[in-house]
Amino acid sequence: MTLTIVDCSFGWKNEARLEGGNVALKFAANLTLLYPHVPFLERFALAANDGFHAVECLFPYDYPADELKQILDTNGLTLVLHNLPPGNWEAGERGIACLPDRVEEFRAGVGQGIRYAQRLGVSQLNCLAGLKPAGISEQEAMETLRENLRYAAEQFAQAGLMLNLEAINSRVDMPGFLLDTGEKTIALIESLRLPNLRFQYDIYHMQIMGGDLCRRLQTWLPYIGHIQFADNPGRHQPGTGEINFFNIFQLLERLGYAGWISAEYHPQGDTSSTLGWRSASVLAET
Repeated sequence: MTLTIVDCSFGWKNEARLEGGNVALKFAANLTLLYPHVPFLERFALAANDGFHAVECLFPYDYPADELKQILDTNGLTLVLHNLPPGNWEAGERGIACLPDRVEEFRAGVGQGIRYAQRLGVSQLNCLAGLKPAGISEQEAMETLRENLRYAAEQFAQAGLMLNLEAINSRVDMPGFLLDTGEKTIALIESLRLPNLRFQYDIYHMQIMGGDLCRRLQTWLPYIGHIQFADNPGRHQPGTGEINFFNIFQLLERLGYAGWISAEYHPQGDTSSTLGWRSASVLAET
């Protein structure tokens, strides 16, 4: 019973094939959302104390990379993902990759993201497409996004990095987000055929934008480079909403998914008390 993984460098799709048997799932903690009762830099130690060996965050850029690296090393943690700079997040921007008048800023952000990733040991970064701006067509926004993704993927390839592209729901969390469905995101990835471009599949967002999670996970697995999760509604921990995580995690084991799965939810109560999902199934340790 063996799992065969064909490296992404061999083709533009991530060919992961299961020849009978399971693989151990790998879980990470999103420190932008988890442990919100303490400052960000204190969350690393709490995650390690709870048994996590890997973490992610949305944006590390408010802190010197050297300081973050020291905290990671002190706590025995690996940073597995962060995003490219999103523009002015506090002002409501949710990525600038689709904005025709922000191309130079986007390219500068690619450089900054690569520098942080290399110092922190991160192998993949996520690109937020952004909200479709008023005054231009969706076609123009998509073409800007396509060109920016080509540029970012080329720069990432030179640095040995993977580029992820995420679909975010436009019904609840980000009205107007350009890439709001998995179908739209997969179609873009297929059309670009970039060897280091992957789909970042967020279970919470995909449940809101159509559901049918298990079938879509199985269909889209060759494109998926990273998975995140929260329950729906509310974006809280598993068990607070309608999603059957036991079935989803078992499916991912059977399919041989070898990437990271990140807990990216708003905890109801103390974060440490919400981690029962890790031992409530056949899952391997984090």
